[in-house]
Amino acid sequence: MKFFCFYLALFFSISVFADETKYLLDTGDIIQIKVYGEDDLSLETKIGRSGKLNYPFLGEIKVSGLTEKSLQQKIYVGLKGDYLIEPTVYVNVIQYRPFFIHGEVRMPGSYAYQPGMTVNQAIAIAGGFTERASKEKIFLFKEKNKSRQIDATLDSIVHAGDTLTVEQRFF
Repeated sequence: MKFFCFYLALFFSISVFADETKYLLDTGDIIQIKVYGEDDLSLETKIGRSGKLNYPFLGEIKVSGLTEKSLQQKIYVGLKGDYLIEPTVYVNVIQYRPFFIHGEVRMPGSYAYQPGMTVNQAIAIAGGFTERASKEKIFLFKEKNKSRQIDATLDSIVHAGDTLTVEQRFF
């Protein structure tokens, strides 16, 4: 019994840790919801400012802050029983919300986010550094707390919605 409890505790601690690193849906993401065999329940939509979407039979669902898997589960639970016997629900992000980069890069602006992106990769997407760019003065403003700047390195991770600023160096 102790052996079983140990593995059960290990499984749940790994599951909780894994969920913390999952992508959280938010305003600007374009998602696809599919219910196998039920074309009327399948849709592709952009998450609006409210962070909610209207879904057939279930009405308004808050999706902002959920992972793909937790939204999938929420729809599954809502459809099971009253509407379908055993629905097969699939949720996928079609297009992530952008990240933003400005300052001393060749092409500042907003760009499509890709999971696992580093500051170095984001700068490359923006055309690279200008001649006056400082490679030490790079600041990252996280999506949820734009008022707090974080000193970033070229290896720092960029998330969807984040803003990067590359400062000018002094000669």
